Amino acid sequence: MMHDLTHLDISVTEKVIRTVAVYLAIAVLLRIAGKRDLAQLNTFDLVVVLLLSNVVQNSIIGPDNSLLGGLLGAAVLLAINGVLVRLSFASGTFARLFEGTDTVVVNNGKYDERSLAREGLRRADLMAALKKQGAADVGQVAKATLGAGGAIVVELKPEATPATKADFDAMAAALTRIEKQLASQKS
Repeated sequence: MMHDLTHLDISVTEKVIRTVAVYLAIAVLLRIAGKRDLAQLNTFDLVVVLLLSNVVQNSIIGPDNSLLGGLLGAAVLLAINGVLVRLSFASGTFARLFEGTDTVVVNNGKYDERSLAREGLRRADLMAALKKQGAADVGQVAKATLGAGGAIVVELKPEATPATKADFDAMAAALTRIEKQLASQKS
């Protein structure tokens, strides 16, 4: 039994090469597939992501079903991910290459149809994201971007931006000053 848990059926070098190759291939495929897949998953995208791990499993582990082989593959995945995340942080060029750049999907209250088509983003999915960030309709949006990581960031037009506590505090302070001025003028 101990032999089955710890005996690798392939070399450590082959295990590392397989894991790194699959990681890089999946990263490139996800980059090609578009940003939407990363954060705005619909049902079909979720099915693909769930099945993707099963499809590439044998590419990583090969004929090795040992516990040690699985743990080695997991350690290599975490290590390569850590290295690439740090490279993305350190190098803007590397980040743009691997992650892409932001895409404007709404500008001045109007959908950018070319960007939506290029990113494979449906209006309904975008509108749901806009509503989550306070826009009742696309006309209230000054600008919305689909970030490199797939998140949609919304900037509302000034007239559509809800009042904050700071706005109310400033209004209360202004009213207090006006009341004081009126009171001093009456005296």
